[in-house]
Amino acid sequence: MSSMITTTAWVRRGVAAQFPTKYEIDEEEMSRISKLARMQLEEAKEGLSAAQDEAMDEDDKEEESTEDAGEKKESTSGAGSGSAPKSTEDDDVLKEFNLDTYDDDEIDDDGERATMFGNVQNLAYHQPNEEDPYLVIPDDEDKNEEREELQIMPHDNLLLAGKVEDEVAHLEVYVYEDRADNLYVHHDIMLPGIPLCLEWLDVPVGGKANEERTSGNFVAVGTMEPDIEIWDLDVVDSMYPNAILGQGGQDKGDGPPKKSKKKSKANDEYHIDSVLSLAANRGHRNLLASASADRTVKLWDLNTTTCAKSYSHHTDKVCSLDWHPRESTILLSGSYDRTIVAADMRAPDSKARWGVDSDVENVRWDPHDPNYFYVTTDGGMVYRYDVRNVPASPAESKPVWTLQAHDSSVSSFDINRTIPGFLVTGSTDKEVKLWNVENDKPSLVVTRKLDVGKVFSTAFAPDPEVSFRLAVAGSKGTVQIWDASTNGPVRRTFAPRMPDLEGDVPERILGVNDDDDEESDDEGPGEGAQNPQAGGPDGWESMDED
Repeated sequence: MSSMITTTAWVRRGVAAQFPTKYEIDEEEMSRISKLARMQLEEAKEGLSAAQDEAMDEDDKEEESTEDAGEKKESTSGAGSGSAPKSTEDDDVLKEFNLDTYDDDEIDDDGERATMFGNVQNLAYHQPNEEDPYLVIPDDEDKNEEREELQIMPHDNLLLAGKVEDEVAHLEVYVYEDRADNLYVHHDIMLPGIPLCLEWLDVPVGGKANEERTSGNFVAVGTMEPDIEIWDLDVVDSMYPNAILGQGGQDKGDGPPKKSKKKSKANDEYHIDSVLSLAANRGHRNLLASASADRTVKLWDLNTTTCAKSYSHHTDKVCSLDWHPRESTILLSGSYDRTIVAADMRAPDSKARWGVDSDVENVRWDPHDPNYFYVTTDGGMVYRYDVRNVPASPAESKPVWTLQAHDSSVSSFDINRTIPGFLVTGSTDKEVKLWNVENDKPSLVVTRKLDVGKVFSTAFAPDPEVSFRLAVAGSKGTVQIWDASTNGPVRRTFAPRMPDLEGDVPERILGVNDDDDEESDDEGPGEGAQNPQAGGPDGWESMDED
């Protein structure tokens, strides 16, 4: 079974509904789903029609040859004389199963005539407008049990993971119970394409029921498709997203969807290629920025689910975005054109540009000092720049410091929001590295391989109480939660800034085993599930999904 996790995102504590609701279809929702389905059907028909037109000649030839073969087969079968007549075969079947007298009445042992409904007196019956006792199942106990299974406690985190498994793409919603050392899949959501980026949203999007809400628990998903889907994480078993940003969500009329010719060139209305990065504006909560392989950055109004503005700052794929933590109108973007742009969305012509030696992978403002930002590249480099030192040209860019973090691409990067100068890098070389960059003197703290394959995502938990919890995922389709505060070198390095880290403790890494993992069956729920030192290399263990 081939699988990989391409992206992850945390949801802070206390945001998710304690008892998520089951998805229910009413008339309004059915109407919305019908419109989406018709639009998808129209697109599928167009693609099918084009394919049929191209293959028409070949189909005609194959049909002619098939007809000739059929005629030959029919003439050959008709010429045979050794086959038994069909009527004889039917008679044999009737005799074997006594089907000639199937409808005849029989006399039972009590002398009564047995009929098809002879036991009708033993059947329960009910008055009109009463519930059928055979169809109604007492479900109070089942509902309570299901309700408890779906429960999410206020001190639990959600972890979102975009996963591809056997060419099927979906979003897995994990619950991380830090107090119980437990990580499990709560529910999942089917996706239209390979997920490339996730962004948690706290603003309600889509549907009349959400118009009266002031906060929410939603996620925006960017995939290999040009549309951005937005899902409500407090609803389980949803069939369709709450909203679609892009051409797939443009039709909002009451009638059948209008056919619109797809644009093959970048435009100001929607993306035409994969969505590579998403960034929610925490100052202006209704704004979401997206970066695409179509070389544009788009600004979406979540209240209207339409594109408010489109920007073309780069000449190649735009792969990473980050809003300034204090100046909420300034957006940082990185591209495969090997440049980084900081632009004010109110005056996009006024922008600053920096250059690096290879394709950009990640860009991130320093939350502890927003005068600086970080860049990681495909060449394994990490750069720190001062936004106040704008070069005359990208080629003249001078970073504050440069770090050769990995030998291959730095595919993931994050900054600890509790401790200044605490960074993590992940790479396609399968290694995760923790760094101390205090006083602009980068130093390696620890290097680990967490058995996730090529590392595609590394992210610190957002809450101060669990800020050392690090989610790591990659090409093996597994996710691990590493409590970095239990690592010896980390404790010794950051103890002066975090007195609680003094002393040694057993190292802890938590994960979810694959269902096919035979080792989980051997270990069972005994001591290995309680002792962080048992069950795996380097003192870490993986928890079974059960």
